[in-house]
Order: sequence, then structure tokens, then C-alpha cells
Amino acid sequence: MLWQNISYKDIVGCLEKSNGTAMLPVGATEQHGPHLGCGVDSVIVSKLCESVSDITGVPVLPLIPYGCSIGHSKKWPSTIAVSPVVLIEFITEIGRWAYFSGVRRLFIINGHVTNNAPLRCALEILRSEFDDYMIGLIDTSRISQRVNDMHIKDGDDWHANDAETSIILKIADELVSHSLIDSSDDQDRTIDKVFSHPVNKTSINGVTGKPSAATREKGEELFDWMICDLAKIIRKGMTESPPLQG
Repeated sequence: MLWQNISYKDIVGCLEKSNGTAMLPVGATEQHGPHLGCGVDSVIVSKLCESVSDITGVPVLPLIPYGCSIGHSKKWPSTIAVSPVVLIEFITEIGRWAYFSGVRRLFIINGHVTNNAPLRCALEILRSEFDDYMIGLIDTSRISQRVNDMHIKDGDDWHANDAETSIILKIADELVSHSLIDSSDDQDRTIDKVFSHPVNKTSINGVTGKPSAATREKGEELFDWMICDLAKIIRKGMTESPPLQG
């Protein structure tokens, strides 16, 4: 149910079946340590939404492959970032045009943690403009408690860690430099810090966590949880109504 593969004649029927529900995957293009490709966030969120679409029948808008990755700095090549303001305006425009096409329940599925703030701003703008537009924002790493627990197992400020590496081993092995996994571990240096520091001041190689602990089996289990738990949320949202008719 990929939006770009559906004709305008068929979009109406698809949205009728999904009760006006659609998903918008937002990823990033950024360094993921020496052992992973720079498209990790985009690949995870894209494959996740496609898998959930297969279960729920909810159409998936085209992936946004760039995000607010400016905190990764310019230290490592490969990061292509946009500012928070640009991301807010871009997602707001997409949300408006999705509404004009008949979407009334939009799930923004976020694959990169620091996209969250600008995506939330876009959500606020859209729901203030359209009184009958319901919008949900879900981070892939925080879909449920069990999914979050696995992501932070080796560091609260995780990146390219055990969880992400395990998922990529399962769903996109071609992004992995296997010979570099065991030497890519780096510690979480943000514990007890008052300020939010950019990655070039918290990590030696762009990693926070232990990719050396990653396995394909762990990735399969975690990604299955993500699909199952997100599908439950999407299904619930397909029939949800506001508590009051304002």
C-alpha cells in the first residue's frame, strides 16, 4: 500500500478502507559509526511502515530520507541534515496536501530521535488548521516499553548500538561492515550531564553503545515487536474519535 504506487482514482478507495488513515515515515541520512551505512534510520522506518501496512491495509506516504541530524556535527562524512525550521515547514506542507487528498488520521512515524521536536511542531500547526485532522507522532524506538527497553539497554544516549545493529543485521545486512562491528563499541558519556551535547563531543567514532553484542536473532525479535506493537496502535487509531466534539 505504497502511496506512490496508487493512482489518484484508487486513493479514494484506499482511504475509505483505512478510515482516512495513512502513515508518513520520516528518517534521516547520517553517520552511524564505522560499521553501518548512513541510511539506517530511513531503512528501519521505511521497512517498518511497509510491514505494518501489509497487516493493517493503511497506505504509506513516500519516505522522507532527510531529518534534523545537525547534532551529529560535520566531524564524520555522510550526514546530510536539515534545520528544525525546514523540517517543520516541510512536514506541515506534506500534512496539508495529505489532508486535501482525504487523509484525516495521519501517523507520523519517526525513525530518528532528534526529529521529534520539529515533527511535534508540525503536528501542532496542522491540528490547529484543520479541526477534523487527527495526527499521531510515534518514534520507532519508543513504540512500546519493551521496544524502548531494548534500545536503551547499552546506553540512554544510544546510537548505532546493539539494538540498531541487530535490526540492520536482520533487515538490511548489506548496510553492515561486519569486520568493523567488534571494534566499534563506545560508551555513553552523557550520564549526569546537564546540557545536551553534540555527538562530536560525546563519542569518539559516532557510536554510543555496544554493537559488538548485536546478533541477527536479537534483531529479528526486536523488529517483530516493533511491527506487532505499531500495528496495534495503528489499528486503534483507525477507529478512535475525540473524547469530545469541540
